[in-house]
Amino acid sequence: GAGYKPKYLQLKEQLEDEFPGCLDICGEGTPQATGFFEVTVAGKLVHSKKRGDGYVDTESKFRKLVTTIKVALTQCQ
Repeated sequence: GAGYKPKYLQLKEQLEDEFPGCLDICGEGTPQATGFFEVTVAGKLVHSKKRGDGYVDTESKFRKLVTTIKVALTQCQ
């Protein structure tokens, strides 16, 4: 935990800036692991650290997530 929360908050803010009002982002530190990080678009889970997508800790992973979100947004419009 302790190192996870600042990273989570920073990533959450970046994504909310990129897609204002479009995302449901949740995350939580847990004793068993470094926590979970999930992004949902229009009720559809598009990224889940818990399910194997990993944590978004590089620029390339961030760009990949942004692309995934953009695709999900176009599908729900």
